[in-house]
Amino acid sequence: MKYIILIYGEEKNWMGSSPGVRDEVTAAYMKYAGELVQAGAMVAGDPLQPAATATTIRVRDGKVQTTDGPFAETKEQLGGYFVIEATDLDEAIRWGQKCPGAAHGCVEVRPLLPKPPGI
Repeated sequence: MKYIILIYGEEKNWMGSSPGVRDEVTAAYMKYAGELVQAGAMVAGDPLQPAATATTIRVRDGKVQTTDGPFAETKEQLGGYFVIEATDLDEAIRWGQKCPGAAHGCVEVRPLLPKPPGI
């Protein structure tokens, strides 16, 4: 079954960190991604651009409304994700707790719905 690991953290902490700290965090994510690949669990994963680059879209009564920035004003922002293949939720949680983002923010593990046939 496929699961998504959503990584949340405070962008201001990342932006304000030193190049050395950024290098350490990047290395930790590269190691984590390598472990996922080696285990055959990696499906996809990417970091996201800052939340300020997001555009939120709503359609109400047939009218399109766009807003710069994320939908919700929160302390932590979605910073990236991994899609993994896991046998069950317990295995997905084990991968989620190894994610470097769990140590400085939080990660959310959520099962993906299976794709309908033909898609």
